[in-house]
Amino acid sequence: MKQEFITKAKQNLKAAELLFENGLYDASANRAYYAALHVAVAALANAGVNTDRIKHETIQANFSSELVRKRKIYPNNLRSYLMDLQEIRNDADYKLKFISKKVSSRQLKKAKEYVSIIIQEIKIV
Repeated sequence: MKQEFITKAKQNLKAAELLFENGLYDASANRAYYAALHVAVAALANAGVNTDRIKHETIQANFSSELVRKRKIYPNNLRSYLMDLQEIRNDADYKLKFISKKVSSRQLKKAKEYVSIIIQEIKIV
């Protein structure tokens, strides 16, 4: 399960990059969020936390409370990344106004950082 979600995260990150390069900023923001969500699932599975039911709020809460606060596997600044990324994704998906290039760029950068840190940690274990 862990490896499959790492693969999904990498694929979504690549899709986000391609979409961004082609000016599809809303779609890029969407895929950037899912890259982060999928790598968070991999991190939780790697730590032995139950991920049978993947609900956005549950993954966010478990990552923050279990892997950042309790076990201190990941730095404190990652605690709110998923929620922040989801907020932009929600704007991109559900609001009439389009996401700007600048906002989409920040979304992509944040997702890349999140995915990179988690994959590095998982490979250490």
